[in-house]
Amino acid sequence: MPIIAPSILSADFLKLGADIEMVNNSEADWFHLDVMDGRFVPNISYGMSIIAQMKKQARKPFDVHLMILEPEKYFEAFAAAGADILSVHLEVSPHLHRSLQAIKALGMKAGVAVDPHTPVSLLADVIHDVDLVCMMSVNPGFGGQKFIEHTHQKIKALRQMITERGASTLIEIDGGVTLDNAAAIIASGADALVAGNTVFASPDPTDTIKRLKQVGK
Repeated sequence: MPIIAPSILSADFLKLGADIEMVNNSEADWFHLDVMDGRFVPNISYGMSIIAQMKKQARKPFDVHLMILEPEKYFEAFAAAGADILSVHLEVSPHLHRSLQAIKALGMKAGVAVDPHTPVSLLADVIHDVDLVCMMSVNPGFGGQKFIEHTHQKIKALRQMITERGASTLIEIDGGVTLDNAAAIIASGADALVAGNTVFASPDPTDTIKRLKQVGK
């Protein structure tokens, strides 16, 4: 069964405690937390202080996706805030191997996020050091966008690379995941699904998470 990571970016921040508790009590596996700086992406979300407050109530791992410039300046702060998995964008990490090692040294799992235009072949030399590839299936910065169909080819190519090299890297798909396309995404080779609007705009978010979790059974 796929790993399901509801994206808190789509939660209702006026009742964030209730939404956290819903995820706690659901079949979801992780909380997906998008951190945006208004520079790498044209949006601003939340930072370490909000994550640290959420961590007091959340009972599942924090999958933190940094959509920011110079992410390496903040690794220690996000570790202290409660990140369990920390993903940096390949596009802003000129010393990617160093960043991955620094994240792991702080006790977190190390992820790499890739934009829709970025070829997965660029991960070949570090794939053994990557615990998670967060593959963007929309342009990063905003929730509610339509899934980019070419992502299926990228998933298949990355799955082939991971298999051929004997790596244990997980493939996470972030953006435009719905109940209609989740099965096809998993069939292409994905391990984890980030779901924002699909979960939090649903009349029954807990049931929606359950249905996503059953995809591919």
